[in-house]
Amino acid sequence: MLDPLESLRERGLPVTAQRIAVLRAVSGRPHGTADDLAEDVRREIGTISRQAVYNALGTLAEHGLIRRIQPSGSAARYEDRVGDNHQHLVCRSCGKMVDVDCAPGETPCLDVVDDAGYEIDEAEVVYWGTCPKCLKAR
Repeated sequence: MLDPLESLRERGLPVTAQRIAVLRAVSGRPHGTADDLAEDVRREIGTISRQAVYNALGTLAEHGLIRRIQPSGSAARYEDRVGDNHQHLVCRSCGKMVDVDCAPGETPCLDVVDDAGYEIDEAEVVYWGTCPKCLKAR
């Protein structure tokens, strides 16, 4: 990730200790939930409300500094890997999420049978399975 100060300034956002701490937390814990990230932020800057963390996450996602992912049946998660077309793989047993790079070539799922007149510019694909740790535990 770029320097948090630079990233915020480039997007015209006020630089605050909370936003910097949230950016660092997301960078340090890819795919973390808001609650996980709030714990990390509190360790860095001390007292901060849960709502302040949610507000910062929303603002940072809205401005493209982080990405919000919400697989079906899961809490929203956040990452700072933005601007590419990677997908996610989620373990059905433990909930661990990892990035999956797209296969080389055409962007998947952007050419649909009936686009209903839309100009499609992004697709979200979530793969589900069982991670190696959970497979071993079976």
